[in-house]
Amino acid sequence: NCTSLLMYMAPLLTFSKVIKEKSVGQYSCTPYVIALFNCLTYTWYGMPVVSEGWENFLVSTVNGAGIIPECFVICTYLLLAPPNLKLRVARMVVAVLVLFTTMAMVSSFALHEHKHRKFLVGIVGIITSIAMYGSPLLVMKLVIKSKSVEFMPFYLSFFSFVTSSLWMAYGVLSRDVLLAAPNVLGSPLGLAQLVLYCIYRKKKKTEEEVDAEVGLKSNGSRYTDKTKVSNVEMHKTALPPKDDQSM
Repeated sequence: NCTSLLMYMAPLLTFSKVIKEKSVGQYSCTPYVIALFNCLTYTWYGMPVVSEGWENFLVSTVNGAGIIPECFVICTYLLLAPPNLKLRVARMVVAVLVLFTTMAMVSSFALHEHKHRKFLVGIVGIITSIAMYGSPLLVMKLVIKSKSVEFMPFYLSFFSFVTSSLWMAYGVLSRDVLLAAPNVLGSPLGLAQLVLYCIYRKKKKTEEEVDAEVGLKSNGSRYTDKTKVSNVEMHKTALPPKDDQSM
């Protein structure tokens, strides 16, 4: 539960920078919208309506607490993002709320046995978890392309790896396949993000050195060009007029 809370709280560190700069930059809100859907789903999964009694009380409490920071991050993004991104994120949030409400209504009124309700919500939870752990792939693509980890927060990647690994162990020990299954994918994806962070964190320093060298070279080229121009001008002034040459 502690690592899950830290994972959900990690984006607050990132968005403190966003608030300070009053710009979302290249940050994507998709992972946070999917994380909200995941929190809503597993909060419902742990409730007595779906599970038998409070057998999954821990699942419900930690994901219920995770809803708060995810909502804060999404609201911050909506306030600071440009209009086209605001519209896109708003549509995603509406879609998530509609899907969650539909799932909750179906599991409450259409299904009358706990095992059927648990299976339905668990399947949705698997899908949202895979999407949540897979959504950073978009960020990983940006990292590889830009060779910069600026828009892939370290703490979010770290706690995603630790949390998914622990929930996978919890699901295996409690013999709950619906809890263990999505984390089988989430754990290696979190590890891949950490590996990527280590690789491009080092390369970022090298790139800065190369940029400095390129800057020096460009300054040198400008100086050379200016010298050439001045030499040409001096040569022109040294030449006699055409009339004098003809004489």
